[in-house]
Amino acid sequence: MSNTLLKGARVIDPASKLDAKRDILIKDRKVARIEKSVADKKARVINARDLIVVPGLIDLHCHLRDPGRPDEETIETGSHAAVAGGFTSICCMPNTEPAIDSDGIVNYIYKEAARVGLCNVFPISAITKNRDGKELTEFGELLKAGAKGFSDDGDAVADNNVMRHALEYSRVFDVPIFEHPIDKSLAQDGLMNEGLVSTRLGLKGSPAIAEELIVARDLLLAKFTGARLHLCHISTKGSVELVRKAKKESVNVTCETCPHYFYYNDEVLDSFDANYKVNPPIRSETDRQAIIEGLKDGTIDCIATDHAPHCQAEKEVEFANAPYGMIGFETAVSLVIMELVNRQKMSWLDVIAKMTVNPARLLKINAGNISPGTVANITMIAPDRKWKVAADKIRSRSKNTPLLGTELKGRVRNVIFKGVLKYSLKD
Repeated sequence: MSNTLLKGARVIDPASKLDAKRDILIKDRKVARIEKSVADKKARVINARDLIVVPGLIDLHCHLRDPGRPDEETIETGSHAAVAGGFTSICCMPNTEPAIDSDGIVNYIYKEAARVGLCNVFPISAITKNRDGKELTEFGELLKAGAKGFSDDGDAVADNNVMRHALEYSRVFDVPIFEHPIDKSLAQDGLMNEGLVSTRLGLKGSPAIAEELIVARDLLLAKFTGARLHLCHISTKGSVELVRKAKKESVNVTCETCPHYFYYNDEVLDSFDANYKVNPPIRSETDRQAIIEGLKDGTIDCIATDHAPHCQAEKEVEFANAPYGMIGFETAVSLVIMELVNRQKMSWLDVIAKMTVNPARLLKINAGNISPGTVANITMIAPDRKWKVAADKIRSRSKNTPLLGTELKGRVRNVIFKGVLKYSLKD
């Protein structure tokens, strides 16, 4: 296997606080050298002079619809989309058909991901059997098979006692519970954020408190049990404030948000485009600003995509009947650059940490950094590259994004996975 030499890159590695021009030599699938100048006559040279090179991105939260809905996504098509978005590790949620609630399904996901060979695919197993919120799954067997955490994502665990026991069991194994914090009885199948915009549009709203009530409950349970709680896709000012306070009290909590919660506010629903219909909903401008502040001050640990593919026929119906979710693998880096780096002036180190070393530490995987001796999972970004989102260029099997036809700035140029070039942007 030939060596690969990345020349002249701006290397950003939050784990080591490195942000400098460096050459990177990859040998035998691992990072061999990171120095100001490296020469290797036998190496394949990639000119990275105008690129930002970061550890392979890690997505804590995506939906691959496999098993069950190959018309929407598969592990293969999802892996292609993920690597095009710069992700070398992704965590797939268990709201599949059937749910990821047995070691057999976990084994299937690993086997299929290995066959495809584009990125790591880590299953998040269901907390309860069939995700029905009643009986806990076999945590020990699922972890032995390779599950990286537990979630009934798509739904919160409504029963307080079941959630308590889930946290207690997870503490025994020292793994996180990934909670989808929405109280269904308060949300009442709301179509968008409850507020002035929903009133003006005449659309049924889901109030912020539907999220915040579960966040508050789970923080109390996490404090009581001492377990590791991870709150998925938080979207409201109140949720950020609750997590910030809990962290000051040393509650063992982490949380994530998604690009659509810091990039949009609920006024985009004026278009009645069902691709903006997500769960939790896109919130008010006040909430959006609070999410950005939470990212800046470290309250929010991670940025995930919540990549949620749906086939075109399901989204092209009346808004009320359309499913929740938008795809996000291939546009995440652009939205992060455009909003957080360029407009909010967050540092590259802080932003990339939320997509690399922070999720790696949460999952306890050996990834999310670039240092000699580590497996070479590397993402190369062209920060000024402009591009237009087009359905025929999207690698996901589904095309449900409101960004179709939109010009974005910043794009993934190359991805190296386990020392092998797996993706190169075609000019």
